[in-house]
Amino acid sequence: MRHSLPIAPQFYVTAPQPCPYLEGRMERKLFTALHGNTADTLNNSLSQQGFRRSQNVLYRPSCTECSACFSARIKVSDFRPSKSQKRTLRRNAKVERKSTSPWATEEQYALFREYLDSRHANGGMADMDVFEFAAMIEETPIRSRVIEYSDAGDRKLIGVCLTDVLEDGLSMVYSFYTAKRPQNSLGTHIILDHVDIAREAGLDYVYLGYWVPGSPKMDYKARFSGLEVYFGGGWHNMTNPENYSSDAHPLSIDPIAEQVAKISLPDRHPTSR
Repeated sequence: MRHSLPIAPQFYVTAPQPCPYLEGRMERKLFTALHGNTADTLNNSLSQQGFRRSQNVLYRPSCTECSACFSARIKVSDFRPSKSQKRTLRRNAKVERKSTSPWATEEQYALFREYLDSRHANGGMADMDVFEFAAMIEETPIRSRVIEYSDAGDRKLIGVCLTDVLEDGLSMVYSFYTAKRPQNSLGTHIILDHVDIAREAGLDYVYLGYWVPGSPKMDYKARFSGLEVYFGGGWHNMTNPENYSSDAHPLSIDPIAEQVAKISLPDRHPTSR
């Protein structure tokens, strides 16, 4: 008799802490561990339900009085670069891309420190040392790549993205780049290049992480066409960003038990007896 059993991970909730995106609010995350031979299957399934990966953990915001975070992804077939994005591609025409296995280097860490010191000096990663950085890059139980961007002239590393390869797309886990070339808009270029990589690989989506209306740090994600956001248990085409609010009535947020019950879990591979 053939049958299949669902993968049944344990879910946990973090303690509330100050929200890094909206001042005066507290954030809380629902998370589960990734491990064993079901890690890829679980990562694919939960990524399609708005979760994000950090090392061997999958998480999704689960705040008690706020639902402002929207998981966002670009639908590759619907994406059309804007005029400013086309200019960004032209400005970076001499930037070269190299895909490597998830292995941390000293050059990457130096660029990572430069990025944090210039853009996120007071953020949660500000005190990350070289060993913690190596763990962020290397501790991945699923199929991941490090995409490096270098200047074609001097071969100097100017950008890096840790990228997961999902069954339906690319998930940009974390990217960083030099602050010495603001005119190049390297953050935008890295996203545009991932759209090209996904298209070349026949993948449907580029997952961007969370978009938070009202957060200046996240405004750039709404500038990409073909954007879909996850809410109400499904993905929806983004309309005018101004139609989305960071306000939410606390009674509109499901209790944790109900949130977990609504998560669709993948089946294990069929076995026989």
